[in-house]
Amino acid sequence: MLRITDTRTGHLVEIPAAPRRLLRSRVHLPAIGEGADTGIGPLHLRIPLIGDVLARTAELNGLQVVTVLTTPELTPGRAGALDRVMAVLGIHPPVVVGAHRPDAALGGPADVQVVAEGTDVDDARDGARIEVAGVAAVPSPEGVPDPGGLLGPDLPDPTEPEAADPLAVRLLLLGLPYGTPVTVTGPALAEARRTLREWRRSVADWAQEPSRPVPADLLRQAHAAFAEDLDVAAVLGLLAEVAERSDLPSGAKFETFAHLDRVLGLDLARDVGHQR
Repeated sequence: MLRITDTRTGHLVEIPAAPRRLLRSRVHLPAIGEGADTGIGPLHLRIPLIGDVLARTAELNGLQVVTVLTTPELTPGRAGALDRVMAVLGIHPPVVVGAHRPDAALGGPADVQVVAEGTDVDDARDGARIEVAGVAAVPSPEGVPDPGGLLGPDLPDPTEPEAADPLAVRLLLLGLPYGTPVTVTGPALAEARRTLREWRRSVADWAQEPSRPVPADLLRQAHAAFAEDLDVAAVLGLLAEVAERSDLPSGAKFETFAHLDRVLGLDLARDVGHQR
């Protein structure tokens, strides 16, 4: 069972309502300003990212998922930029339908609407509502590279090589509950990159040991966190604990990280087979 807090009521609701096994999700991209320095900003990444986590969690629970991304009118350049950034952040491609006829693409009314916090979306009345909090970016003293100008002046463009590891942006944006604002800083991105390097190195090492099943208690705990309001932050904390546990066989650690990465989307097994 997958439950989220409907921000209209503050109550946890089951989506989709039993016994239906198809989840219809509609993700609303906010309007993009027309200023010279205004591009696809970090909030425009966080909203489809939460939609992606919702879809992955639903699939982990055995549901079929249809996700529609409704967008404002985008220039071809911005539409292409959005596609590229979603791809490098590991966001599974939704059905992008612009601002018109989403129910036709979904095959019926939405079960859940993913919107920016405080947004009044006239046609987001169906289903439960997930409001995603904002993202603030604080540039480091030496500046943060954004040569493409796609993400605004303060957040690095993950499609550029200077960003080093675009999935560090994904990890950083997933590190807090979706209703909590995120502040992106140079040191925070560096820490996210370090965490990914260490986890991938560990996963590659554990993969060389005999496989062991994911411990049942860990599996229940992680699945419950995902299914109860998309508590990805709790799962990331659980992985940090698993990595340090001396009582777990390496093969069980590998299977735990690989299994939970189906939702996290951090490519944690990327270095398997590439150790020096």
